[in-house]
Amino acid sequence: MARAGLTTDRLVAAAADLADEVGFDHVTLSALARRFGVKDASLYSHVRNLQDLRTRLALLAGGEMIDRIAAAVAGRAGKDALVAFADAYREYALAHPGRYAATQIRIDQDLVADSPALLRTAEITYGMLRAYDLEEPDLTDAVRLLRATFHGYCALEAAGAFGAPRDVQASWDRAIDALHVALEHWPHPVGADRHWA
Repeated sequence: MARAGLTTDRLVAAAADLADEVGFDHVTLSALARRFGVKDASLYSHVRNLQDLRTRLALLAGGEMIDRIAAAVAGRAGKDALVAFADAYREYALAHPGRYAATQIRIDQDLVADSPALLRTAEITYGMLRAYDLEEPDLTDAVRLLRATFHGYCALEAAGAFGAPRDVQASWDRAIDALHVALEHWPHPVGADRHWA
């Protein structure tokens, strides 16, 4: 009976909820099958294997996250856009820890070009940085700096690793201020060609 309602979209949505409840690493086909009251084999007509499920979950979560970020940065530029981007990123990461963990897995490059979520993420991220007048390879380096900072801060905060007395929000705000200054005064090696060949 439960099997009749199974679809790939329903399975992936349920996997996303499960990830937030028990952690991304604990999302398995068996756990998902139990949630629907079916045998593991019933899932294979909707997903190929666990890796396929996790990839679909990553794409779902990435789409949700970039939708929130895009709404936050709409109509903003420069530091205002950076702050809105960063805050929306952090809010999603803390509110949906399992989904967020899924967004950190490496996606097969063959899927990247076909994923609206991944393409939109690149478009919004690089668009937000446009105000800082960076060119490649500096632009890619800046994206990596932002991702590493946001991810590192969120991971430490989620783990309760920041102690008193400094307020965690205040430190976050100062970190974003520092990123803005770094982006405005991006270092360029003397004599380096800023253009990729």
